[in-house]
Amino acid sequence: MAISLKKGQRVSLDKVAPGLTAAFIGLGWDINATDTGTDFDLDASVFLLNSNEKLISDQHFIFYNNTTSPDPEKSVKHMGDNLTGEGEGDDEVIIVDLRKVPSDVDRIVITVTIHEANKRKQNFGQVSNAFIRLVDVETKDEVLRYDLEEDFSLETALIMTELYRKNSEWRMNAVGAGYQGGLQALLNRYQS
Repeated sequence: MAISLKKGQRVSLDKVAPGLTAAFIGLGWDINATDTGTDFDLDASVFLLNSNEKLISDQHFIFYNNTTSPDPEKSVKHMGDNLTGEGEGDDEVIIVDLRKVPSDVDRIVITVTIHEANKRKQNFGQVSNAFIRLVDVETKDEVLRYDLEEDFSLETALIMTELYRKNSEWRMNAVGAGYQGGLQALLNRYQS
């Protein structure tokens, strides 16, 4: 049974899922019944950061137009863009092979942004039931889940969670932080 995380809670993956080598990270959401005149397009992105919490290079920003990490093992993979978010379950998926993540990657930050939010007059206050879950690729067991409970009525970008190394083990932090300014606000935060 999955452990349900609260905002700000940190857990050791070694303790909650001993032997975990690769993670399927699913993100999902529903759109509230509001009429903004256009469809919502939410996008999951991944920032691979160094010890200074900055992008190692532009290729370490993983999203629908750059779906794999630049390392030879392709340790982080974005499985594609869901343009509507319709249907049950995971709307977008990221696969992380924890054994193969290069040692210069200290932190893997997983975010969700609203495509063209300002132009479409959209924000995360119009989104409900947002979640992120971590599944063991080998056993298919859901290990961790973080259901976003806050109302982000002005924000157009969210840092959902981060995986980070501490004392040579991977840990997960349920961040749940909202930003105005969409994807650009996150790029500004993490670019050198």
